[in-house]
Amino acid sequence: MTIAASVKQCLSSIKGIEAQLSSLALNSVDEGAKDVFHQTMLTIVDVKKDLQKRVLELERLEPQYKSS
Repeated sequence: MTIAASVKQCLSSIKGIEAQLSSLALNSVDEGAKDVFHQTMLTIVDVKKDLQKRVLELERLEPQYKSS
């Protein structure tokens, strides 16, 4: 597996984690847990943005990695 493919796979996993944390935050009854899930989701959003930038950089530097 290429580095680009690994980064894209990681990005896909991060998007799933973000969705799960969002769902947990929305469905949690406990306000403390809701806040923790929401704050963690915001951290994951930052990680996702960094990975998206890295994917774009890889695609720019190495055109063979560009998504079809």
